[in-house]
Amino acid sequence: MPELPEVEVLVRHLAPLLKNRTVENVLVRRERVIRPTRVPQLKRKLRGAAFRGVSRRAKFLVFNLASASNGKPFSVLGHLGMSGRMYLLPKSAPLAKHAAVVLDLGDDHFIFEDTRYFGRFTLDLSPLESLGPEPLDRSFCSDQLAPALAKSTQPIKVKLLDQQLVAGIGNIYASEALFRARISPKRPARKLKPAQVAALCHAIREVLEEAIRFGSTVPLNFPGGRRSDSLFYYGTQPSAENPRTYEERLLVYDRENHPCVNCSTPIRRIVHAARSTFFCPTCQTK
Repeated sequence: MPELPEVEVLVRHLAPLLKNRTVENVLVRRERVIRPTRVPQLKRKLRGAAFRGVSRRAKFLVFNLASASNGKPFSVLGHLGMSGRMYLLPKSAPLAKHAAVVLDLGDDHFIFEDTRYFGRFTLDLSPLESLGPEPLDRSFCSDQLAPALAKSTQPIKVKLLDQQLVAGIGNIYASEALFRARISPKRPARKLKPAQVAALCHAIREVLEEAIRFGSTVPLNFPGGRRSDSLFYYGTQPSAENPRTYEERLLVYDRENHPCVNCSTPIRRIVHAARSTFFCPTCQTK
């Protein structure tokens, strides 16, 4: 599933392409992805509306528009789910089989394509209400994180996936941040010392910023419909279908039995809350 850096890269890609574009018509081919919004409601709201910007909150895309009737701002919430793609395509090009929502922008279509239909493109903004702080905000620091960790008996890896604790941290970057902070993923959250919490905050910001920086070098050539154009994960292996255009940066994730980059100990994999966790048993002592 795309995590915060992948979503941030996509937001930066879409924002200049959509700015000031007007929605002329709306086609919903899979009602499931717009729930609880209804099709007539979405069409009524979007027709004639103009895009003013695209931003990110956690793993969500927030499309900011101005209403056609009164110019008042409103937002549409997007989520890629497990297999979603969002891109612009010339109107003359055929629609993909799994195009769930299509916005007519004049010469182009904005397309939300989702093969599994776990994503969202909806007027319902309620998922944003319970999110924790953004890890890339300047205000994010150990003083903000420590009180919440002190109340939790969960392993720190599991706790980092709690979106009410920190917004946008996913499985890949939780493992990466813990490795850089030299903290065992098994350690109970409340047992982290102040210095460890500070190191973790620094590592979270560092690994996310690095992923965004390198992800921004991936060319998103969506026309042509190649899957690799939109699912730009960090950890996949290069192939003819998915050539690498950036240096691999992951240090532990999906590297089971590979030597640790610091001490050469084989990386281990365990399962936390039905999710794979990768760590170095030497560098990240419990």
